[in-house]
Amino acid sequence: MIAPIAVALTVGLLGWTYRALKPPPPKICGSPDGPPVTSPRIKLSDGRHLAYREAGVPREEAKYKIVVIHGFGSSKDLNLPASEELVEELRIYFLFFDRSGYGDSDPNPSRSVKSEAYDVQELADKLQIGSKFYVIGISMGAYPVYSCLKYIPHRLAGASLVAPFVNYWWPCLPANLSNDAFSRLLAQDQWSFRVAHYTPWLFYWWMSQKWFPSLSILAGNMAIFSQSDLEILKKWSEAPSVGQEKIQQQGVYESLHRDIMVSYGKWEFDPMDLINPFPNNEGSVYIWQGYEDRIIPFQVNRYLSEKLPWIHYHEVPDAGHLLIFESKNCEAVLRELVQR
Repeated sequence: MIAPIAVALTVGLLGWTYRALKPPPPKICGSPDGPPVTSPRIKLSDGRHLAYREAGVPREEAKYKIVVIHGFGSSKDLNLPASEELVEELRIYFLFFDRSGYGDSDPNPSRSVKSEAYDVQELADKLQIGSKFYVIGISMGAYPVYSCLKYIPHRLAGASLVAPFVNYWWPCLPANLSNDAFSRLLAQDQWSFRVAHYTPWLFYWWMSQKWFPSLSILAGNMAIFSQSDLEILKKWSEAPSVGQEKIQQQGVYESLHRDIMVSYGKWEFDPMDLINPFPNNEGSVYIWQGYEDRIIPFQVNRYLSEKLPWIHYHEVPDAGHLLIFESKNCEAVLRELVQR
């Protein structure tokens, strides 16, 4: 009797483990069981679709064309608080898009840091916005900008990384700096990022289990936000933005989880490998960092800009992680990017 019971228990345990570790299949937009396609999309060379949104002046009339790359838990429907007068004055065309797995864009099971740059390039080519364009990456959307600087620098007219994501396992970071910055994070976030980096095959289980707290931002822990961030979040709660309900509609794994696993995983390059894409000052690269940012420690981005002096560093004293969503900061980012 003991042997059959042991076998049954073992099989049951293996089955439970398999189900716990295996993420559910995505609900692809436009598929029989998936959500409807509600946004304009382009088809990429590998068959995937990217959803996009255009704003600002018409692309045919624009002097400056900017691809805006959203962050974690966001989408192409984010609202940049730049005045209509400024956009008209500078003649800016904005191209927003849902990154892979977000909103109406198809998931990419082969997603990597490198693939992000080529998604941007192919989107720009499909919409014929020109041989060169600007990019703005917000928070987690900054790692695709690093990818663009590495793989398609010849396509860039300029780049801004706003409250940019950092990978604490970049080889270029001194151990004392990365350890100190990492220790400033909440313990639950430290563990989540460790799992994403060292054992990504466990990440879905980690984010789904109820025994230990996982990522603070998904748990609604407001301690990660500065006072200025909280004021912005209060305004958002009073007037929710369009499209929020679609961000995770194809599955939390293909949108949020895969974003973290790619960004905190092992990169194909180190930021110190990057070469100035504008040696003749025909464009510029910027980092905008809030001094009060509790999500991204300013010390790391300050260090990177010191080691890569062709990156112009702006540290905003009274700003937190959501600095670009204050009108004065947003307009400063746009003006400096296109007018330098």
